[in-house]
Amino acid sequence: MTDTPRTRMTGMLKAPRSRGMISGLLLVLLGLWGGLIPFIGPYFDFGFGSGSAWVYNTDRLVLSILPAVAVILGGLVLLVSANRPVALIGSWLAILGGLWFVVGTTIAPLWNASLGAPMGGQTRRIAEQLSFFHGLGAITIFLASMALGRFLVVGVREARRAGLARAERDRAAATAGAGTAGAAGTAPAARERADGRERTDRGSTAAPEWERQEETRQDGRRHSAAAGQTWRVDPPR
Repeated sequence: MTDTPRTRMTGMLKAPRSRGMISGLLLVLLGLWGGLIPFIGPYFDFGFGSGSAWVYNTDRLVLSILPAVAVILGGLVLLVSANRPVALIGSWLAILGGLWFVVGTTIAPLWNASLGAPMGGQTRRIAEQLSFFHGLGAITIFLASMALGRFLVVGVREARRAGLARAERDRAAATAGAGTAGAAGTAPAARERADGRERTDRGSTAAPEWERQEETRQDGRRHSAAAGQTWRVDPPR
């Protein structure tokens, strides 16, 4: 496997799972707060408009629930993702949710949408405005932007880890290629020797080697016996 720009890019797309874990967890908590506080705030005389808890209407859906869902989804993506493009999508989703928390109450009067007047005195009203919308959105944008920057930057440790992984793959590919070449070189020679032995066994009518050696030994013993034999001839009478 060669070190191509595509393989280098594939290695750089990975990121440690712990990189967005803290930001993702905080964003999930902020999203839960932004989505639930309009419904549970009236228990503590903390909210907008009606003092009744768990009252649903379209204004709360648009101004609180939908941006809270976007922030929660973005936080969950950052919490579990180890892929840079996916984590960047989660970051942007959380940023858009936080941005809507900030500007939603300013744009909503254009279509006659409003949650009503905040409850309590001046200090409580400031706290409600910050807790429900502007402050919540600002903190969300801050955390999501930090996560976005962390995933945009490739750290030295990650680049070194990606380089080591590519080197391991290259060594494994080189070892596999050498083994394949050696096997390809020895296989024809082995087949040729096997074919030669098969042709010899099938086409030759000569006696096997061990039979020829046995005949040679027997001939030698007969000659030795003939040379040592004594002939006796009786003279005529």
